Amino acid sequence: MLRIRRWVRITPAGAVVDGVPVRLEPTEDPLPVALYRPRVGGYPKFFKMDPLCRVGFLASELLLDGETSRFEPREDRAVVLFTQSGSFASDSHYERTIADAADYYPSPAVFVYTLANILTGEIAIRNKYYGETSCYLLDREDVETMVETVRETFLDGATHSVLGGWVDSPDSANFEAELFLVEESEEGAEWAADELRRIMKDK
Repeated sequence: MLRIRRWVRITPAGAVVDGVPVRLEPTEDPLPVALYRPRVGGYPKFFKMDPLCRVGFLASELLLDGETSRFEPREDRAVVLFTQSGSFASDSHYERTIADAADYYPSPAVFVYTLANILTGEIAIRNKYYGETSCYLLDREDVETMVETVRETFLDGATHSVLGGWVDSPDSANFEAELFLVEESEEGAEWAADELRRIMKDK
């Protein structure tokens, strides 16, 4: 049996954990930074991340907060994410640096933490996960495809838990992360796929 143990949603409107809004102190910071400072902090790589990586990383931090034995190495947890825009925000930024021949200033710094698979890798490295890490590019948020892909991830016999979900950020002002933990369980309905469909469609 599989079940959803926890879920998180982050949009420009705010953050929600298991249906409960995350309270934030008034600040002039953008939402991702306002979430980062009190709840993560001390992780300077955050400020090198592109918008996609930032919102996905923050969602994973909220999702895993308080988890027993966090940061202990484990091979049984996979990271399986889905996106539509991928690294479009950073690609667009880079395009602006080369568009004007008279003001040509391409910088390798634009490519730091920009690819979609860097997000899955960052989550895995941060939490010492040695299982599968995958990021799939979809043309839309297709819940049915996500359900089946996550279900199939458990078929390798080594995976007993999946950190999965949808992360998208075409630019720094528009972003969405919906992450969940799916785990093997001896109790509950089979994988609670209907629950995931409800969570991801009830916005």
